[in-house]
Amino acid sequence: MIKSASLLVRKEGSTHEEFVRHWRNTHAPFAHDCPGISRYTLTIIKSSSTRTDGVGGLDVEVDGIAELWFENQAARDQFAASPATERLLADGATFIGREIDFVAEEIVIIPRKDMTIPVEK
Repeated sequence: MIKSASLLVRKEGSTHEEFVRHWRNTHAPFAHDCPGISRYTLTIIKSSSTRTDGVGGLDVEVDGIAELWFENQAARDQFAASPATERLLADGATFIGREIDFVAEEIVIIPRKDMTIPVEK
């Protein structure tokens, strides 16, 4: 399993609410057309804090974290080469101002329980 995590910051001049609305309602549905994705999640930042025990904080404000999972490198390559992914990235450029991507190994310590995805009204 390959996981990609991206820290996302909205374009200058837009609000967090505008960013989230576009990301969730316009951008995210494009992912359904992209091959190779096993799982895709949006983590919408509601607040942030730093530790008070001497561990320094980061000087960054993040609006959201996007996470993509792929079964293997072949699936990730299929995703990267797809015209549907090009459309996804092109739309991202319309509302994302800054981004950093990480390819990561996920080690599950406490497994997640099955969850129902809430429907926005």
